[in-house]
Amino acid sequence: MTALAVIITACSVSYKFNGASIDYSKTKTIQIVDFPIRSSYVWGPMGPMFNNQLKDEFASHTKLIQVKRNGDLKIEGEITRYEQRNKSVTAEGSSSMVELSMTVNVRYTNNKDHEQDFEQQFTAQQSFDSKLQLNSVQEGLVQEMVKDIVQQIFNATVANW
Repeated sequence: MTALAVIITACSVSYKFNGASIDYSKTKTIQIVDFPIRSSYVWGPMGPMFNNQLKDEFASHTKLIQVKRNGDLKIEGEITRYEQRNKSVTAEGSSSMVELSMTVNVRYTNNKDHEQDFEQQFTAQQSFDSKLQLNSVQEGLVQEMVKDIVQQIFNATVANW
């Protein structure tokens, strides 16, 4: 019985309800580099909104210490696409829904296990009624897309899904 207790307490992998599985005995720090916007179409607040949300996600859902350089884990990349397009058309031939999409390219480096390194694109979309002006719905739609993409990045990097 005592041996079982020692084995259970010796395990240092942390499994949380948010899906993070990190061996904190090996992995203690994370470096998250600000993602520049490389898209031809830009909405100014999108960059800071994304960068802050990404850092906040790791700060609130892991015990990793965020560092400026030489992190055990490193996340970097760029916002490569931000665009809108007509999604559906009415019987009269006019657009009824518009889709806004955002794509982020991510390079993930695990300096404790380079077999987990990857480069991948993550995309999110939100639709809105074409009768509305983009500037009246843009902030809320971008917040939802950022939240979605940040969750995708979190899952791909530290949740081992």
